[in-house]
Amino acid sequence: MKRLVLTRHGESVWNKENRFTGWTDVELSELGMQEAAAEGELLLKAGFVFDVCYTSYLKRAIHTTDIILDKMNLAWIPVKKSWRLNERHYGALQGKNKAETAEKYSMAQVQIWRRSYDVPPPALERDDASNPAYDLRYKNLPLSDKPVTESLKDTIERVLPYFKTEIIGALGEGKTVLISAHGNSLRALRMYLDDIPAGEIAKLEIPTGKPFVYEFDDDLKVVNGYYL
Repeated sequence: MKRLVLTRHGESVWNKENRFTGWTDVELSELGMQEAAAEGELLLKAGFVFDVCYTSYLKRAIHTTDIILDKMNLAWIPVKKSWRLNERHYGALQGKNKAETAEKYSMAQVQIWRRSYDVPPPALERDDASNPAYDLRYKNLPLSDKPVTESLKDTIERVLPYFKTEIIGALGEGKTVLISAHGNSLRALRMYLDDIPAGEIAKLEIPTGKPFVYEFDDDLKVVNGYYL
């Protein structure tokens, strides 16, 4: 049985402040660190031994990975980072308080921006200092891969090619895999692996600090999926 575990990073400081985060590189909160430690202990107790981990370029996911693997005595395994596992880019909403944004635009509009399949939030201005075009970690990406806003559909279109080429390959080699990422990059994977229709994806919650396990047969077909 081949196994893949998906986990969303622990609570970040902007989760705690109820802000849109997206590609903004914020740290874990104290609770987020505790959630990651508890996950590591849970996975260790359940007998998981990972061969490789995949995470994003954002430190809330990277530090969650570090804490989990440290608790599992697996800090030595390969950790592969890709911008393709970053959170969905929330455009001009990044840094804004969600409740205040709902008061300004309406809760219904904010919910469309947050959970619809193909409606992106308002875009960043190209000269905004937080534009990924000015971020050193993305210097080797073509401009077309540096978003100023994204819908979930856009996020899926960058996550799935990486999953299908890199991560499925590791599973096919018999490796037990951990993906430590973000709410919407993981929602993209859950939508694909569980064959969730676009019209239903808004209902799927991705909690922090709660690992989701997929089990695959030898043909890499999903045979089971459950929260640990």
